[in-house]
Parts: sequence; structure tokens; C-alpha cells
Amino acid sequence: MKVVILCVGKTDMSFVEEANDLYINRLKHYIPLEFRVIPEHKMWKKLDSAQRKIKEGEAILGELSASDIAVLLDEKSKLRSSEEFAGYLQKTMASGAKNLVFVIGGAFGFSDEVYRRVPARMSLSKMTFSHQMVRCFLLEQIYRAMTILRNEPYHNS
Repeated sequence: MKVVILCVGKTDMSFVEEANDLYINRLKHYIPLEFRVIPEHKMWKKLDSAQRKIKEGEAILGELSASDIAVLLDEKSKLRSSEEFAGYLQKTMASGAKNLVFVIGGAFGFSDEVYRRVPARMSLSKMTFSHQMVRCFLLEQIYRAMTILRNEPYHNS
């Protein structure tokens, strides 16, 4: 199974890119990983937040295939401990799914259509983070989960 992180808009913060690269490189030893960015269109910036969510949502849905297991990162959704997240990854990997796609929306969240089409959701925290920072936090948690599954010393429980 390949893990795909699908996000809207590139990051403009070099320290976030460096952190992302660190965990992407670490994860190469554990699982196939693809980091996919949906570019922000210039016209999107001229739209109000509701219209922008619709346009971003269309782009997100266009990137998903019927065989993907997709999970929306949404701060209002289910919280998991790192151990529970590791268990979720293990169970999903054992399911035979081709791709597990974690979707990080834009600054305004997801459209209603995305919520309708992708019922699986999870939260990294009750706090709201920038959509750029979430990438790094998610990558770190995937790395942590892999070390938990392999009983490696990265995670202290």
C-alpha cells in the first residue's frame, strides 16, 4: 500500500518544506509515500471562501480514484492517540488497499461535496493549524506510527 498526502497549495515557508523533506526521507525506509500538491489557481484567490472551497473540492475529488481509501484531515473529527493511529495504519495496510490518501484542504477547509464523498475523517488536534503546518505534523505522525509498528525506540509510551 502506498500512502499519499494530498494537499491544496504549495507551502511558502522553507522551514516547513525542510521538515516535510526530513520525514519523507525517513519514511522511505518503511512505506511507499507520495506527496501530491494541488496548485492554487490564481483565480481562486479572487473567490469568496465558499466558492473557493467548491473549486478546491473539485480539484481534490479529481485526484481521488474509486479504489483509494481517503481520509480528510479535519480538526472537528475523531482524535486518535499515536498508538491508535498506528493501529489504524496497520489495519488499513492489511486490507489490501492500493492507496491510503490523507487529504489536507486549503485554508478554508473542505466543500460540502468533499465531505459527502469522503466520509472518513480524522483530527490531529482539537486546535486549528495552518494547512501548511498540518503537512509536517501528519508526516511526523505517520513516521511515529511506523516506528511503533516496528517496535523501534522513536516513540516513548
